[in-house]
Amino acid sequence: MPQADLVTITGTKSQKISLPKEIFSYPVNPTLVAQSVRVNLGNQRRAHATAKTRGEVAGSGRKIWQQKGTGRARHGDRYAPIFVGGGVAHGPRGANYARKLSKPMTKKALFSVLSDKFKTGDVLIVKGLEEIKPKTKEMAKVVEKLALKGKILFVLPQALNNVMKAARNISNLTLTVV
Repeated sequence: MPQADLVTITGTKSQKISLPKEIFSYPVNPTLVAQSVRVNLGNQRRAHATAKTRGEVAGSGRKIWQQKGTGRARHGDRYAPIFVGGGVAHGPRGANYARKLSKPMTKKALFSVLSDKFKTGDVLIVKGLEEIKPKTKEMAKVVEKLALKGKILFVLPQALNNVMKAARNISNLTLTVV
């Protein structure tokens, strides 16, 4: 069983705690973690590139010259793709970059990252977060007392409204519920 220090919200170590082996001794799977990151980044991406087709270009649909008798090729309106200023035949239409990852795979990726972070000593078990008031100032004090730097992830056992409200306005702090 992996052991870790239990820290209070004031920053003092209170005791040693046994952590679940299935989470913090999980084998690290870099491929699954990379796939999870790819899915998350792809789901944040929005495709904005679009080109107008011949039906979307502004202008008249009048036939530009008569069908027969001019000696020229037959044509409809002047917004056909072969004319300058016409629509694009097969242009970009806004791609879909959305991907899905199953819940078990998402959970395994999270366990893999948590296990890796635990091995490198980047996991801190905090006690007493449920007592915090739903104020950003309170959560900022807790983060300062715990001497946390850089990007911070709080993994909660269940959804705690007061903690979520207190932490949602801190830029480098993210919450997730297991």
